[in-house]
Amino acid sequence: MSLLDLFRASSIPVLKVLLVTGLGSYLARDRIDILGDDARKHLNNIVFFVFSPALVSSNLAKTITYDSMVKLWFMPINILLTFIIGTILGWGVIQITRTPFHLRGLVIGCCAAGNLGNLLLIIIPAVCKERASPFGNADVCYEHGMAYASLSMAIGAIYLWSYVYNIVRVSSSKSSNEVKASDLSVRAEDCESGLSQPQEKIENEPYQLNKTELSERNAEETEEATRGSPVKVSGSDKIKQRLETLFKQMHLKRLFAPSTIGAIVGFVVGLEPQIRKLMIGDAAPLRVIQDTALLLGDGAIPAVTLVMGGNLLKGLKGSGIQKSIILGILIVRYVALPLIGIGVVKGAQKLGLVHDNPLYRFVLLLQFSLPPAMNIGTMTQLFGLGESECSVIMLWCYALASVFLTLWSMLFLWLVS
Repeated sequence: MSLLDLFRASSIPVLKVLLVTGLGSYLARDRIDILGDDARKHLNNIVFFVFSPALVSSNLAKTITYDSMVKLWFMPINILLTFIIGTILGWGVIQITRTPFHLRGLVIGCCAAGNLGNLLLIIIPAVCKERASPFGNADVCYEHGMAYASLSMAIGAIYLWSYVYNIVRVSSSKSSNEVKASDLSVRAEDCESGLSQPQEKIENEPYQLNKTELSERNAEETEEATRGSPVKVSGSDKIKQRLETLFKQMHLKRLFAPSTIGAIVGFVVGLEPQIRKLMIGDAAPLRVIQDTALLLGDGAIPAVTLVMGGNLLKGLKGSGIQKSIILGILIVRYVALPLIGIGVVKGAQKLGLVHDNPLYRFVLLLQFSLPPAMNIGTMTQLFGLGESECSVIMLWCYALASVFLTLWSMLFLWLVS
Protein backbone atom coordinates (compact mmCIF):
# COMPACT_ATOMS: atom_id res chain seq x y z
CA MET A 1 0.00 0.00 0.00
CA SER A 2 1.19 3.50 -0.83
CA LEU A 3 1.44 6.25 1.79
CA LEU A 4 -1.59 7.98 0.29
CA ASP A 5 -3.66 4.78 0.48
CA LEU A 6 -2.65 4.30 4.11
CA PHE A 7 -3.56 7.87 4.95
CA ARG A 8 -6.97 7.59 3.27
CA ALA A 9 -7.80 4.24 4.88
CA SER A 10 -6.86 5.50 8.36
CA SER A 11 -8.22 9.05 8.21
CA ILE A 12 -11.72 8.43 6.83
CA PRO A 13 -12.95 6.45 9.89
CA VAL A 14 -11.59 9.05 12.30
CA LEU A 15 -13.15 11.88 10.29
CA LYS A 16 -16.52 10.12 10.49
CA VAL A 17 -16.23 10.00 14.27
CA LEU A 18 -15.20 13.66 14.33
CA LEU A 19 -18.13 14.80 12.17
CA VAL A 20 -20.78 12.94 14.18
CA THR A 21 -19.17 14.13 17.45
CA GLY A 22 -19.23 17.72 16.18
CA LEU A 23 -22.91 17.35 15.31
CA GLY A 24 -23.61 16.09 18.84
CA SER A 25 -21.82 19.11 20.33
CA TYR A 26 -23.81 21.46 18.08
CA LEU A 27 -27.14 19.87 19.02
CA ALA A 28 -26.23 20.17 22.71
CA ARG A 29 -25.68 23.94 22.60
CA ASP A 30 -28.04 26.03 24.71
CA ARG A 31 -29.34 27.87 21.66
CA ILE A 32 -30.27 24.61 19.91
CA ASP A 33 -31.07 22.43 22.97
CA ILE A 34 -32.05 19.37 20.96
CA LEU A 35 -29.49 17.25 22.79
CA GLY A 36 -29.60 18.90 26.20
CA ASP A 37 -28.83 17.27 29.54
CA ASP A 38 -32.15 15.44 29.84
CA ALA A 39 -32.12 14.34 26.20
CA ARG A 40 -28.57 12.99 26.49
CA LYS A 41 -29.48 11.17 29.68
CA HIS A 42 -32.48 9.45 28.07
CA LEU A 43 -30.60 8.65 24.86
CA ASN A 44 -27.69 7.31 26.84
CA ASN A 45 -30.06 5.02 28.77
CA ILE A 46 -31.46 3.67 25.50
CA VAL A 47 -27.95 3.02 24.21
CA PHE A 48 -26.88 1.42 27.49
CA PHE A 49 -29.89 -0.83 27.99
CA VAL A 50 -31.01 -1.58 24.41
CA PHE A 51 -28.70 -0.65 21.53
CA SER A 52 -25.33 -1.78 22.92
CA PRO A 53 -26.48 -5.21 24.23
CA ALA A 54 -28.23 -5.86 20.90
CA LEU A 55 -25.11 -4.87 18.96
CA VAL A 56 -22.75 -7.00 21.06
CA SER A 57 -24.97 -10.09 21.20
CA SER A 58 -25.91 -10.09 17.50
CA ASN A 59 -22.34 -9.69 16.23
CA LEU A 60 -20.85 -12.24 18.61
CA ALA A 61 -23.60 -14.76 17.83
CA LYS A 62 -22.85 -14.55 14.10
CA THR A 63 -19.09 -15.03 14.28
CA ILE A 64 -18.11 -16.72 17.55
CA THR A 65 -17.50 -20.47 17.33
CA TYR A 66 -15.25 -22.86 19.19
CA ASP A 67 -12.55 -22.45 16.54
CA SER A 68 -12.67 -18.66 16.69
CA MET A 69 -12.59 -18.72 20.50
CA VAL A 70 -9.35 -20.66 20.38
CA LYS A 71 -7.89 -18.04 18.06
CA LEU A 72 -9.12 -15.05 20.11
CA TRP A 73 -7.91 -16.19 23.53
CA PHE A 74 -5.12 -13.60 23.63
CA MET A 75 -7.45 -10.58 23.36
CA PRO A 76 -8.54 -10.58 27.04
CA ILE A 77 -4.87 -10.72 28.04
CA ASN A 78 -4.00 -7.91 25.64
CA ILE A 79 -6.75 -5.69 27.09
CA LEU A 80 -5.64 -6.54 30.64
CA LEU A 81 -2.10 -5.46 29.71
CA THR A 82 -3.40 -2.08 28.49
CA PHE A 83 -5.02 -1.55 31.90
CA ILE A 84 -1.94 -2.65 33.88
CA ILE A 85 0.57 -0.67 31.84
CA GLY A 86 -1.72 2.36 31.76
CA THR A 87 -2.07 2.20 35.56
CA ILE A 88 1.70 2.17 36.04
CA LEU A 89 2.15 5.09 33.65
CA GLY A 90 -0.76 6.94 35.28
CA TRP A 91 0.88 6.56 38.69
CA GLY A 92 3.99 8.13 37.18
CA VAL A 93 1.90 11.08 35.95
CA ILE A 94 0.50 11.52 39.47
CA GLN A 95 3.98 11.60 41.01
CA ILE A 96 5.42 13.99 38.44
CA THR A 97 2.50 16.44 38.39
CA ARG A 98 1.67 16.11 42.10
CA THR A 99 -1.96 15.53 41.27
CA PRO A 100 -4.47 16.51 44.00
CA PHE A 101 -5.72 13.46 45.86
CA HIS A 102 -9.33 13.76 44.74
CA LEU A 103 -8.21 13.58 41.07
CA ARG A 104 -5.81 10.64 41.36
CA GLY A 105 -8.45 8.01 40.63
CA LEU A 106 -9.58 10.02 37.60
CA VAL A 107 -6.02 10.30 36.24
CA ILE A 108 -5.29 6.60 36.70
CA GLY A 109 -8.62 5.70 35.13
CA CYS A 110 -8.01 7.89 32.07
CA CYS A 111 -4.54 6.39 31.60
CA ALA A 112 -5.64 2.78 32.13
CA ALA A 113 -9.04 2.47 30.40
CA GLY A 114 -9.41 3.17 26.69
CA ASN A 115 -12.59 3.44 24.65
CA LEU A 116 -12.51 -0.25 23.75
CA GLY A 117 -16.02 -0.47 22.38
CA ASN A 118 -17.58 2.53 20.70
CA LEU A 119 -14.62 3.75 18.67
CA LEU A 120 -13.66 0.27 17.48
CA LEU A 121 -17.25 -0.29 16.38
CA ILE A 122 -16.91 2.81 14.18
CA ILE A 123 -13.32 2.58 12.98
CA ILE A 124 -13.13 -1.09 12.01
CA PRO A 125 -16.19 -1.21 9.67
CA ALA A 126 -15.03 2.02 8.01
CA VAL A 127 -11.54 0.61 7.43
CA CYS A 128 -12.99 -2.60 6.00
CA LYS A 129 -15.09 -0.66 3.48
CA GLU A 130 -12.12 1.36 2.17
CA ARG A 131 -10.87 0.19 -1.23
CA ALA A 132 -7.27 0.50 -0.07
CA SER A 133 -7.91 -1.74 2.95
CA PRO A 134 -5.38 -4.60 3.35
CA PHE A 135 -8.00 -6.88 4.90
CA GLY A 136 -9.47 -8.42 1.77
CA ASN A 137 -13.19 -8.88 1.12
CA ALA A 138 -15.16 -6.06 2.73
CA ASP A 139 -18.06 -8.26 3.89
CA VAL A 140 -15.81 -10.86 5.51
CA CYS A 141 -13.71 -8.11 7.07
CA TYR A 142 -16.83 -6.42 8.46
CA GLU A 143 -18.22 -9.64 9.91
CA HIS A 144 -15.01 -10.60 11.69
CA GLY A 145 -14.13 -7.03 12.62
CA MET A 146 -17.46 -6.47 14.36
CA ALA A 147 -16.94 -9.68 16.34
CA TYR A 148 -13.51 -8.46 17.46
CA ALA A 149 -14.92 -5.06 18.40
CA SER A 150 -17.89 -6.59 20.26
CA LEU A 151 -15.63 -8.92 22.24
CA SER A 152 -13.34 -5.98 23.02
CA MET A 153 -16.32 -3.95 24.22
CA ALA A 154 -17.57 -6.72 26.51
CA ILE A 155 -14.16 -7.46 28.06
CA GLY A 156 -13.38 -3.77 28.42
CA ALA A 157 -16.67 -3.20 30.28
CA ILE A 158 -15.82 -5.96 32.79
CA TYR A 159 -12.36 -4.55 33.48
CA LEU A 160 -13.67 -0.99 33.61
CA TRP A 161 -16.41 -1.60 36.19
CA SER A 162 -14.40 -4.04 38.31
CA TYR A 163 -11.06 -2.22 38.34
CA VAL A 164 -11.27 1.46 37.38
CA TYR A 165 -14.61 1.95 39.14
CA ASN A 166 -13.10 0.87 42.47
CA ILE A 167 -10.01 3.03 41.99
CA VAL A 168 -12.20 6.10 41.43
CA ARG A 169 -14.44 5.04 44.34
CA VAL A 170 -11.53 4.69 46.79
CA SER A 171 -10.02 8.01 45.70
CA SER A 172 -13.37 9.77 46.05
CA SER A 173 -14.21 8.24 49.43
CA LYS A 174 -10.84 9.17 50.93
CA SER A 175 -11.18 12.71 49.60
CA SER A 176 -14.66 13.08 51.10
CA ASN A 177 -13.38 11.74 54.43
CA GLU A 178 -10.60 14.33 54.40
CA VAL A 179 -13.13 17.09 53.74
CA LYS A 180 -15.31 15.90 56.64
CA ALA A 181 -12.30 15.74 58.95
CA SER A 182 -11.28 19.28 58.03
CA ASP A 183 -14.84 20.50 58.56
CA LEU A 184 -14.93 18.94 62.01
CA SER A 185 -11.60 20.49 62.97
CA VAL A 186 -12.79 23.91 61.81
CA ARG A 187 -15.99 23.57 63.82
CA ALA A 188 -13.99 22.54 66.89
CA GLU A 189 -11.74 25.57 66.55
CA ASP A 190 -14.77 27.83 66.16
CA CYS A 191 -16.30 26.34 69.26
CA GLU A 192 -13.15 26.88 71.31
CA SER A 193 -13.00 30.52 70.22
CA GLY A 194 -16.66 31.06 71.08
CA LEU A 195 -17.70 31.63 67.45
CA SER A 196 -19.92 28.58 67.15
CA GLN A 197 -22.32 26.51 69.20
CA PRO A 198 -21.30 24.99 72.58
CA GLN A 199 -18.98 22.00 72.68
CA GLU A 200 -21.68 19.78 74.12
CA LYS A 201 -23.88 20.42 71.10
CA ILE A 202 -21.11 19.49 68.69
CA GLU A 203 -20.33 16.31 70.58
CA ASN A 204 -23.98 15.30 70.63
CA GLU A 205 -24.58 16.15 66.97
CA PRO A 206 -24.68 12.97 64.82
CA TYR A 207 -21.83 12.57 62.38
CA GLN A 208 -23.12 11.68 58.91
CA LEU A 209 -21.27 8.67 57.52
CA ASN A 210 -21.05 7.40 54.00
CA LYS A 211 -22.17 3.92 53.07
CA THR A 212 -18.69 2.39 53.36
CA GLU A 213 -18.15 3.80 56.86
CA LEU A 214 -21.60 2.66 57.97
CA SER A 215 -21.00 -0.87 56.74
CA GLU A 216 -17.61 -1.00 58.47
CA ARG A 217 -19.06 0.35 61.75
CA ASN A 218 -21.98 -2.10 61.60
CA ALA A 219 -19.54 -4.93 61.02
CA GLU A 220 -17.46 -3.84 64.04
CA GLU A 221 -20.55 -3.55 66.24
CA THR A 222 -21.68 -6.98 65.12
CA GLU A 223 -18.30 -8.46 65.99
CA GLU A 224 -18.32 -6.78 69.43
CA ALA A 225 -21.85 -8.01 70.15
CA THR A 226 -20.83 -11.48 69.08
CA ARG A 227 -17.86 -11.47 71.39
CA GLY A 228 -20.05 -10.44 74.34
CA SER A 229 -22.67 -13.04 73.65
CA PRO A 230 -22.48 -16.76 74.24
CA VAL A 231 -23.06 -17.47 70.53
CA LYS A 232 -19.82 -18.44 68.81
CA VAL A 233 -19.10 -17.50 65.21
CA SER A 234 -17.04 -20.00 63.27
CA GLY A 235 -14.09 -19.04 61.11
CA SER A 236 -15.99 -19.92 57.94
CA ASP A 237 -18.80 -17.52 58.92
CA LYS A 238 -16.31 -14.71 59.46
CA ILE A 239 -14.75 -15.36 56.05
CA LYS A 240 -18.21 -15.40 54.49
CA GLN A 241 -19.04 -12.05 56.11
CA ARG A 242 -15.79 -10.54 54.89
CA LEU A 243 -16.38 -11.78 51.34
CA GLU A 244 -19.93 -10.43 51.33
CA THR A 245 -18.66 -7.02 52.46
CA LEU A 246 -15.96 -7.07 49.77
CA PHE A 247 -18.41 -8.04 47.02
CA LYS A 248 -20.83 -5.29 48.09
CA GLN A 249 -18.04 -2.70 47.97
CA MET A 250 -16.98 -3.89 44.52
CA HIS A 251 -20.55 -3.37 43.24
CA LEU A 252 -20.66 -6.65 41.33
CA LYS A 253 -23.99 -5.69 39.76
CA ARG A 254 -22.12 -3.20 37.62
CA LEU A 255 -19.92 -6.00 36.26
CA PHE A 256 -23.03 -7.46 34.67
CA ALA A 257 -23.86 -4.39 32.67
CA PRO A 258 -26.31 -4.89 29.79
CA SER A 259 -23.42 -5.09 27.30
CA THR A 260 -21.83 -7.87 29.36
CA ILE A 261 -25.12 -9.76 29.48
CA GLY A 262 -25.42 -9.26 25.71
CA ALA A 263 -21.96 -10.75 25.30
CA ILE A 264 -22.94 -13.79 27.38
CA VAL A 265 -26.05 -14.28 25.23
CA GLY A 266 -23.94 -13.95 22.08
CA PHE A 267 -21.49 -16.57 23.34
CA VAL A 268 -24.28 -18.99 24.24
CA VAL A 269 -25.93 -18.63 20.82
CA GLY A 270 -22.66 -18.84 18.92
CA LEU A 271 -21.10 -21.73 20.83
CA GLU A 272 -24.18 -23.94 21.24
CA PRO A 273 -24.76 -25.68 17.87
CA GLN A 274 -28.47 -26.37 18.43
CA ILE A 275 -29.28 -22.77 19.37
CA ARG A 276 -27.11 -21.49 16.54
CA LYS A 277 -29.05 -23.52 13.98
CA LEU A 278 -32.32 -22.07 15.28
CA MET A 279 -31.25 -18.41 15.09
CA ILE A 280 -28.30 -17.93 12.72
CA GLY A 281 -28.56 -18.31 8.94
CA ASP A 282 -31.04 -17.59 6.16
CA ALA A 283 -32.91 -20.86 6.79
CA ALA A 284 -33.00 -20.57 10.61
CA PRO A 285 -36.59 -20.75 11.93
CA LEU A 286 -35.92 -18.08 14.61
CA ARG A 287 -33.75 -15.82 12.44
CA VAL A 288 -36.20 -12.96 13.05
CA ILE A 289 -34.77 -12.62 16.58
CA GLN A 290 -31.24 -12.24 15.23
CA ASP A 291 -32.39 -9.82 12.52
CA THR A 292 -34.20 -7.70 15.12
CA ALA A 293 -31.09 -7.59 17.31
CA LEU A 294 -29.02 -6.50 14.32
CA LEU A 295 -31.54 -3.78 13.50
CA LEU A 296 -31.44 -2.42 17.05
CA GLY A 297 -27.66 -2.70 17.20
CA ASP A 298 -27.26 -0.48 14.14
CA GLY A 299 -28.54 2.44 16.21
CA ALA A 300 -25.82 2.13 18.85
CA ILE A 301 -22.94 3.70 16.93
CA PRO A 302 -24.56 7.00 15.82
CA ALA A 303 -26.44 7.43 19.12
CA VAL A 304 -23.44 6.95 21.39
CA THR A 305 -21.27 9.22 19.23
CA LEU A 306 -23.87 12.00 19.39
CA VAL A 307 -24.04 11.66 23.17
CA MET A 308 -20.25 11.76 23.35
CA GLY A 309 -20.21 15.01 21.38
CA GLY A 310 -22.81 16.54 23.68
CA ASN A 311 -20.84 15.56 26.79
CA LEU A 312 -17.62 17.02 25.40
CA LEU A 313 -19.28 20.43 25.18
CA LYS A 314 -18.93 20.73 28.96
CA GLY A 315 -15.15 20.72 28.56
CA LEU A 316 -15.27 24.02 26.66
CA LYS A 317 -16.30 25.80 29.87
CA GLY A 318 -12.98 24.83 31.42
CA SER A 319 -11.93 24.06 35.01
CA GLY A 320 -9.02 24.62 37.35
CA ILE A 321 -7.18 21.42 36.38
CA GLN A 322 -3.43 21.64 35.91
CA LYS A 323 -2.26 21.70 32.30
CA SER A 324 0.55 19.32 33.22
CA ILE A 325 -2.02 16.65 34.20
CA ILE A 326 -3.75 16.90 30.81
CA LEU A 327 -0.39 16.79 29.02
CA GLY A 328 0.66 13.73 31.04
CA ILE A 329 -2.51 11.83 30.16
CA LEU A 330 -2.11 12.74 26.46
CA ILE A 331 1.49 11.49 26.45
CA VAL A 332 0.48 8.23 28.13
CA ARG A 333 -2.48 7.49 25.85
CA TYR A 334 -1.08 8.72 22.52
CA VAL A 335 2.68 8.16 22.79
CA ALA A 336 3.77 5.71 25.48
CA LEU A 337 0.96 3.14 25.31
CA PRO A 338 0.94 2.76 21.48
CA LEU A 339 4.73 2.29 21.41
CA ILE A 340 4.54 -0.31 24.18
CA GLY A 341 1.60 -1.94 22.39
CA ILE A 342 3.67 -2.48 19.25
CA GLY A 343 6.25 -4.32 21.35
CA VAL A 344 3.58 -6.41 23.12
CA VAL A 345 1.78 -7.50 19.94
CA LYS A 346 5.01 -8.12 18.01
CA GLY A 347 6.39 -10.16 20.90
CA ALA A 348 3.17 -12.18 21.20
CA GLN A 349 3.26 -12.87 17.47
CA LYS A 350 6.85 -14.14 17.63
CA LEU A 351 5.95 -16.40 20.55
CA GLY A 352 3.03 -17.84 18.57
CA LEU A 353 0.39 -16.41 20.94
CA VAL A 354 -1.35 -14.45 18.17
CA HIS A 355 -2.48 -16.08 14.92
CA ASP A 356 -1.38 -14.51 11.66
CA ASN A 357 -4.51 -12.51 10.86
CA PRO A 358 -3.85 -8.87 9.81
CA LEU A 359 -7.24 -7.61 11.01
CA TYR A 360 -6.91 -9.30 14.39
CA ARG A 361 -3.42 -7.86 14.92
CA PHE A 362 -4.67 -4.43 13.82
CA VAL A 363 -7.41 -4.54 16.49
CA LEU A 364 -4.90 -5.60 19.17
CA LEU A 365 -2.67 -2.66 18.26
CA LEU A 366 -5.57 -0.20 18.21
CA GLN A 367 -6.51 -1.20 21.75
CA PHE A 368 -3.31 0.50 22.96
CA SER A 369 -3.92 3.83 21.16
CA LEU A 370 -7.53 4.78 21.99
CA PRO A 371 -8.68 7.82 24.01
CA PRO A 372 -10.04 7.31 27.55
CA ALA A 373 -13.32 5.48 28.09
CA MET A 374 -16.33 7.80 28.21
CA ASN A 375 -17.79 5.83 31.16
CA ILE A 376 -15.14 7.40 33.40
CA GLY A 377 -17.21 10.57 33.17
CA THR A 378 -20.20 8.59 34.41
CA MET A 379 -18.16 7.44 37.42
CA THR A 380 -17.20 10.99 38.37
CA GLN A 381 -20.87 11.93 38.19
CA LEU A 382 -21.76 9.04 40.51
CA PHE A 383 -19.28 10.18 43.17
CA GLY A 384 -19.66 13.93 42.59
CA LEU A 385 -15.91 14.63 42.35
CA GLY A 386 -13.86 15.69 39.33
CA GLU A 387 -16.76 16.14 36.89
CA SER A 388 -15.55 19.42 35.35
CA GLU A 389 -11.93 18.19 35.29
CA CYS A 390 -13.03 14.99 33.54
CA SER A 391 -14.90 17.01 30.88
CA VAL A 392 -11.77 19.04 30.12
CA ILE A 393 -9.61 15.90 29.91
CA MET A 394 -12.09 14.22 27.58
CA LEU A 395 -12.32 17.33 25.41
CA TRP A 396 -8.58 17.45 24.80
CA CYS A 397 -8.20 13.68 24.40
CA TYR A 398 -11.00 13.35 21.84
CA ALA A 399 -10.10 16.56 20.01
CA LEU A 400 -6.55 15.29 19.48
CA ALA A 401 -7.72 11.74 18.74
CA SER A 402 -8.44 12.79 15.16
CA VAL A 403 -4.72 13.46 14.67
CA PHE A 404 -3.09 10.72 16.74
CA LEU A 405 -5.52 7.93 15.82
CA THR A 406 -4.98 8.69 12.13
CA LEU A 407 -1.19 8.60 12.49
CA TRP A 408 -1.14 5.44 14.59
CA SER A 409 -3.68 3.74 12.32
CA MET A 410 -1.42 4.47 9.34
CA LEU A 411 1.52 2.90 11.13
CA PHE A 412 -0.52 -0.11 12.29
CA LEU A 413 -1.89 -0.72 8.79
CA TRP A 414 1.64 -0.63 7.43
CA LEU A 415 2.85 -3.07 10.11
CA VAL A 416 0.12 -5.65 9.50
CA SER A 417 -0.09 -5.37 5.67
